[in-house]
Amino acid sequence: MTWYAIQHKPAQGDRALQHLQNQDIRCFYPKIEVERIKAGKRTKKLEPLFPGYLFVNLEQTDPVWAKLRSTRGVIRVVGFANKPAAIEDDVIQHIKDSLDKVAETGGIKEGETVELDDGPFKGISAIFQSYDGEERAIVLINFMQKQQMVRVPVAAIRR
Repeated sequence: MTWYAIQHKPAQGDRALQHLQNQDIRCFYPKIEVERIKAGKRTKKLEPLFPGYLFVNLEQTDPVWAKLRSTRGVIRVVGFANKPAAIEDDVIQHIKDSLDKVAETGGIKEGETVELDDGPFKGISAIFQSYDGEERAIVLINFMQKQQMVRVPVAAIRR
């Protein structure tokens, strides 16, 4: 059996997943917990890792191929030159393993030591304080014998 990507209709990933599973198709719809700030409040929500796509595991000779495009919520099977694009098992396994690691760590915690690897503070160790929106974080750095609070891009932080 081989994995293939399925494009689903906007905001219908769960619906497509349910209808595919109802047809006894083995599916993988990776989601991660994301923190969002809405109306000044931080909330956690599960969101798809690959928005608009999910994965199915099928044999090339499986008769269910004819039903895929007419499954509720599904737009198409991702492919090239009218042939479905196969995805190696080790790629899917790597995604599953990565999801497990993200779930275990749960993001950077307050008081955790991090290193800044971009921008004017590159190479400096800092103490993580909190997230400041979706793309920035507040960290403490030692500067001129004093701890200074600095806002940096989340992408510039490394454990």
